[in-house]
Amino acid sequence: MSEIVDELNRLHRQVGVRQVEAGEARTVLMRRTFDADVADVWDAVTSPERIGRWFLPVSGEFKVGGRYQLEGQAGGEILECQEPSKLRVSWLFGPDPGFSEVEVRLTPEGAERTVLELEHVAVVPPDFWDRFGPGAVGVGWDGALLGLGMHLAGGGGMSREESEAWQLSDEGKAYATRSGELWGEAYAASGADEEVVAATTAATIAFYTGAES
Repeated sequence: MSEIVDELNRLHRQVGVRQVEAGEARTVLMRRTFDADVADVWDAVTSPERIGRWFLPVSGEFKVGGRYQLEGQAGGEILECQEPSKLRVSWLFGPDPGFSEVEVRLTPEGAERTVLELEHVAVVPPDFWDRFGPGAVGVGWDGALLGLGMHLAGGGGMSREESEAWQLSDEGKAYATRSGELWGEAYAASGADEEVVAATTAATIAFYTGAES
């Protein structure tokens, strides 16, 4: 469990609001430093073969204007690609996805370390946000960056089946619980009401641990 907490504590989390053309968008921002040079991290987050080893299999046309699809997850358009510092894509899921974009920014920190920022900006249906808050996407991104960290450290990736089994294990549930709590703290730091934070945090944890009825 201590290693799980260490992984979670390596992430800085921030919750905000932004105006976009489609309306008022919610933002979640994660920042983490990896012990890898910027070229390696860039390759890990843009190479289809490597993305499949730490996240999900991905298909598509990998150039600006091209479309991608993650297996069983989001898809969209590659909107911006500035090697090795910035990747921005639309992040669409479901029959009526609305506005949703993910941007990854990389900054070298010396020769062998890289700061990664991942920001997800989306216009979220009010009833969904009021129920789950930022943890709905935040816990999932925490898990993705856990996989990226393991991959960059030379660890073997999990298959989708192994990942799903781990999420249902005691360790996986403990990870999701602590991740949900940390997103609750970030939500509170953004100025959210204490009771709202408590309710959305509990709902998020219940969803990710399978406790939700």
